[in-house]
Amino acid sequence: MTDLDIADCINETCPWSGKPVREDSLTEYEGKVVGFCNTGCRDKFDAAIRHFERAAAGAGA
Repeated sequence: MTDLDIADCINETCPWSGKPVREDSLTEYEGKVVGFCNTGCRDKFDAAIRHFERAAAGAGA
């Protein structure tokens, strides 16, 4: 994963919990840096995105 900077984060609170985002819990989505309150929330988001991408890819087959 590339180095992500919290200064580039598009949100201030975790979309899952509503708590403040942390620098060690960032990911990139559609070219934007998205922050989470912990790595567990970040990983849950990443897993959900992979799931939906696989489902969308299968729908076009």
